[in-house]
Amino acid sequence: MKKLTLLLLAIASLPFAPARAELQGAWISSVHNINWPSKQGLPAAAQKAEAVRLLDAARAAGLNAVMLQVRPESDALYQSRLEPWSRFLTGTQGSSPGYDPLEFFIAEASKRGLAVHAWINPYRAAANTSHPRAAGHISRRYPQYAYRIGTVLWMDPGSLQVRAHINSVVRDIATRYDIAGVHLDDYFYPYPTPKGGLPNFPDDKTYSAYRAAGGTLAKPDWRRQNVNALVSELARTVRTARPGLRFGISPFGIYTKGAPADVKAGVDQYHQLFADPLAWMRNGWVDYLSPQLYWREGGPQSFSSLLRWWRSPAANPRGVPIVPGVAVDRMASHGWGSDEIGRQLRIEKDTTPRPSGGFLLWNIGPVAKNTKSVLPLIRAN
Repeated sequence: MKKLTLLLLAIASLPFAPARAELQGAWISSVHNINWPSKQGLPAAAQKAEAVRLLDAARAAGLNAVMLQVRPESDALYQSRLEPWSRFLTGTQGSSPGYDPLEFFIAEASKRGLAVHAWINPYRAAANTSHPRAAGHISRRYPQYAYRIGTVLWMDPGSLQVRAHINSVVRDIATRYDIAGVHLDDYFYPYPTPKGGLPNFPDDKTYSAYRAAGGTLAKPDWRRQNVNALVSELARTVRTARPGLRFGISPFGIYTKGAPADVKAGVDQYHQLFADPLAWMRNGWVDYLSPQLYWREGGPQSFSSLLRWWRSPAANPRGVPIVPGVAVDRMASHGWGSDEIGRQLRIEKDTTPRPSGGFLLWNIGPVAKNTKSVLPLIRAN
């Protein structure tokens, strides 16, 4: 720990780099207290001290941005009139932590030359249905569109009311906070079960209402259209709320089976998650994509093969920046060495076409801990 502290101080003393077009950042996750705050109910001073340590680590790694999860379960890690305070702050949904965490992060990040992007989860209403939800929570306002899938509560993407609410939330954040962008994760429809089957998502009523109104799409296409509608609306919301903000999404790393041909697909983004990132790029709705390329180089889901495919003119004719998600957490969970991270960051720089590049690290934890001495490798790349 002493060596890490000295390293952070030494690197932080270097002069700030000039502003860069490339997005080089890390996700800071609040759901389940993965990264911040480390546990529920910490005093405000302790939460702030933890936030500063994470931002110091991002600065020491040479990053220029953090993706702060401000809406993990249709709640808020900021002062909101639309949604309740997150339980991941105090332990009780709706209970104020006594300060505005997003405001604090923005101020402290600015001191370190870091941009803050507001990361929201669009449809998760509760990470665990056993925890009570505040009276004003979206699942209380629209219980007819709140579905329990296992232990998670999920809002229906087919609901116009739910979609309108999400747009209101994003507009509120974008107009009131000096963020650099809005970022969505990959949870639109639920992931397949461990055995590979699709979970029972009970959206028959909303689909029937769509058909009764004259809709002709088959249900899978209708689901993809629901997600496309949200993405296109949020693109408009972000750009009109404050021109210059960046809007990006981090989809699952494999689009569908056979794309690319040399990659073995398990989960299928298009057919199983009902989301079409290629449509988002081709329609100009996103400023960048950060596909989650959480696999080793050279394996059945080779990092370089996937990155080449996402950046290829066939998949990405408009040349939308592809900023791959790099799984630094797999140094602990999968036994990767830090050399794998360095290799992937070098591949990112060398993979063309690259109108502008960069990377996002999942997640800030191993960066802050300097797991397997990865910090200098990240900075070098």
